[in-house]
Amino acid sequence: MRTTIVVGNPKPASRTRQVAEALLDRLVKDDADRQVIDLAEYSAQIFEWPSEVMSALNERVAGSDLVVIASPTYKATYTGLLKAFLDRHAAGALTGVTAIPVMTGADLGHSMGVDTHLAPLLTELGAVVPGRGWYFVTSSMDRLDTLADEAAARYAQTIGQIARLTEGAIIP
Repeated sequence: MRTTIVVGNPKPASRTRQVAEALLDRLVKDDADRQVIDLAEYSAQIFEWPSEVMSALNERVAGSDLVVIASPTYKATYTGLLKAFLDRHAAGALTGVTAIPVMTGADLGHSMGVDTHLAPLLTELGAVVPGRGWYFVTSSMDRLDTLADEAAARYAQTIGQIARLTEGAIIP
């Protein structure tokens, strides 16, 4: 399975990245083909057109089976850095990709942002979003393992249900 994490935090190696990695660690047993794209490392190239580096990163995401897209909450939504990266994808470019939106924030005041802003963007790009996004309150970092276990269990149940439905579906 090809998995990718995209982190839209302008700070490299952020807590947002830790949260995304904790979730994916619990969802995928064999991560031999995992890549983390920490967009902070590419901020100088994000607006270069054309860019072989950025095109390769976009291809990686579009060719993934499962992607965790993570961003801290900025002004009640995801970061401009993440938006700029996702804008490099054409509408429908993530068809066939399962994408889990994750946002982090200081409190629950903007917790709906993951479902009202980030999930619809991923759907517009063609990704399948298996249920509600995960909003993680950063003051809960000491409980990250437990909360990631709970979130992964919810996603695994939903993804499993979809897999069972497709087994019996008639696909033209």
